Amino acid sequence: MAHYKHLVIGGGMTGHAAVQAIRKADPDGTIGLFSMEPDKPYRRPPLTKGLWTGQKFDTIWYNTDELGVDMRLSSRVASIDPPNKRIVEAVGDEHTYEKLLLATGGTPRRLPFGDDDINYYRTVEDYRRLREDAETGRRFIVIGGGFIGSEIAAALAMNGKEVVMLFPEPGIGWRVFPAGLSQNLNDYYREKGVELLTGNTVAGVERSGEEFVLTAQAEDGGERREVVVDGIVAGLGIVPNVELAQAGGLQVENGVVVDEMLRTTAPDVFAAGDVAAFFNPALGGRLRVEHEDNAKAMGRTAGQNMAGQETPYHYLPFFYSDLFDLGYEAVGELDSRLETVSHWQEPFRKGVVYYLREGRVRGVLLWNLWKQLDAARRLIAEPGPFTPDDLKGRLPEAKA
Repeated sequence: MAHYKHLVIGGGMTGHAAVQAIRKADPDGTIGLFSMEPDKPYRRPPLTKGLWTGQKFDTIWYNTDELGVDMRLSSRVASIDPPNKRIVEAVGDEHTYEKLLLATGGTPRRLPFGDDDINYYRTVEDYRRLREDAETGRRFIVIGGGFIGSEIAAALAMNGKEVVMLFPEPGIGWRVFPAGLSQNLNDYYREKGVELLTGNTVAGVERSGEEFVLTAQAEDGGERREVVVDGIVAGLGIVPNVELAQAGGLQVENGVVVDEMLRTTAPDVFAAGDVAAFFNPALGGRLRVEHEDNAKAMGRTAGQNMAGQETPYHYLPFFYSDLFDLGYEAVGELDSRLETVSHWQEPFRKGVVYYLREGRVRGVLLWNLWKQLDAARRLIAEPGPFTPDDLKGRLPEAKA
């Protein structure tokens, strides 16, 4: 049994950021980091971005192992015992702590068939596997038209692969982008050589020698079709890993519920990153964010608070993406069901989209516009109400 002043469960970007902050505030306190992955902490965004456009593989690694941490990889924590400040690994080893951070992230949603024939793209091991497949494979299908699906489809196409995208919605990013932008992205991807099977779900996957036969079913009940490919990648979103928290008696509601100091409902237990549901003052509600900026900022704040600094987490994180030659940054609540107001300098190539509810700006999408995040955050914090005309020119570089 080992005892740690600070114990972190989760070896992702959140866990690393927490360890960094703890070590800065507490140079001598013992830190234990338990991760289910066999690899040390790394930057996740390059797996769908830079590593496909020339970034060196060795640049993804964090220096967590240089921070005086007892790092236990390929370790699954089976249970936590907050009253006794104890955790138990799946192998049966017990450890105690003074402060505990749950940075357990999420698990990819899976289809009820296909098993390991489908690459549920999330980890560096998934990247290694797809890179190897791409060395010999020619044609790939990407299931999902959201954040991961759109990025990995672009990455494969830019590397000379034939790519098919399949998703049930009418357009790429349909749940996030206004309909016009989503449909324009369809056209853009087709221009880049990507075949789109919109309005389709996967009905089955079978192996045929070295190839895979995927059966697509039209959402409108139309005929099924078969697609023969050399590899299958799925980006279907994640489910937050809340099982430890639930079994440990913590409050869970679309993630592990935390207060402004990122404390859970158990003493000396914190949560951060993809798994944590936090209250944001600007939006006036609780949210859970599955992106890099939140992982790093929230992990850093959690580490500071574990070390006794009492720093509230009022930050509104942003996210970003690169889609061939297009790129965007976004902040706040992006939901295509909200009222949207678009101001384009160049239609669907450069502009801003505002997301409103009851006259108040809830989110801002900056499409090929940069260095406007702080202005966008200030706008979201304003009470409004705003009309579409009120928003014209509100961001300095977003004037049509």
